[in-house]
Amino acid sequence: MASLEKKNVLVAGGAGFIGSHLCEKLIKTNRVICLDNFSTGNVSNIDFLLQHPDFAFIRHDIIEPIDLESFPELERFKVKFQGIQEIYNLACPTSAKDFDKFKEATLAANSVGMKNILDLATKYKAKVVHASSSVVYGPRQDGVEFFKEEIFGCVNHLTPRGCYDEGKRFSETMIQTYRETQSLDAKIARIFRTYGPRERLFDGEMVPDFIIDALDNKDLIIYGDQNFSTSLCYVDDIVSGLIKLMSAPADIGPVNLGSNEDLKLLDVANKIISMAGSESKVVFEKPLLFMTALGLPDTSRAKEMLGWVPLVRLEDGLQKSIDYTQAYKPLLRQQGMVDGR
Repeated sequence: MASLEKKNVLVAGGAGFIGSHLCEKLIKTNRVICLDNFSTGNVSNIDFLLQHPDFAFIRHDIIEPIDLESFPELERFKVKFQGIQEIYNLACPTSAKDFDKFKEATLAANSVGMKNILDLATKYKAKVVHASSSVVYGPRQDGVEFFKEEIFGCVNHLTPRGCYDEGKRFSETMIQTYRETQSLDAKIARIFRTYGPRERLFDGEMVPDFIIDALDNKDLIIYGDQNFSTSLCYVDDIVSGLIKLMSAPADIGPVNLGSNEDLKLLDVANKIISMAGSESKVVFEKPLLFMTALGLPDTSRAKEMLGWVPLVRLEDGLQKSIDYTQAYKPLLRQQGMVDGR
């Protein structure tokens, strides 16, 4: 029988990279409903949670109406009577190499899907944290070292990746509109580049591919030149920020979550080679559409309003990622083969 002391928390996109880590953290004190359609998430990310009495998985696409009370799997959560108290929305397909494959799904998730999430929150008077992205600021700008939340950004909505960049901006507009019209407690997390265990392999997300190639003594591919730089924040820190944001005052405004340390990917690749004891070399290929040079976050608001700063050092995060990849390498390779990579 469900405990009345625990909240019902919905994580849309909960079988994805960040979403699965969020579910793992939330299940310690809540009942967690994980919603995912496996477009870019994977059951292997949550298989260790499936037998937990306070965890339920629903295979569902958020662009379809969400009627939680119709799912027999959720009867023990007594949603009809206890409702949903919190919703984290991380449901949006992301794939650097297969970006074109998910264009329409990305557009729908950021519009129709966002509306379905907000309508669900309105029905249950649930608090919402929406996972937006640093892409709302556009590419790096001359003279701007760190993006503050007040910067409007500049995005060309007619580029081939406009469905994601402008889609994330539109989903933020939807959040703000529902705050005004429905008095909804809905908050926006602008997430910068994140890495860690369970990140998709063979998909252009360079850190996990660096690791598995280093372990196999294969060339590490940087999709760009030797000056390609980025910020990298370990996934546990991002999850901590999302949970802190859920508890923050409703009027906090958008909040940047990420590392403000600028890292050259060449240095990261060489560090991984050294840590893995590898004989690999670094090679360069032309940039992928979805792997562009993004700016760095000003995290002053997160620090002052949430008491949040990234705690995991790059070396420690990389070691955790290397250890995970070594432990699960056969499974990860099989998963990559199933995904057609």
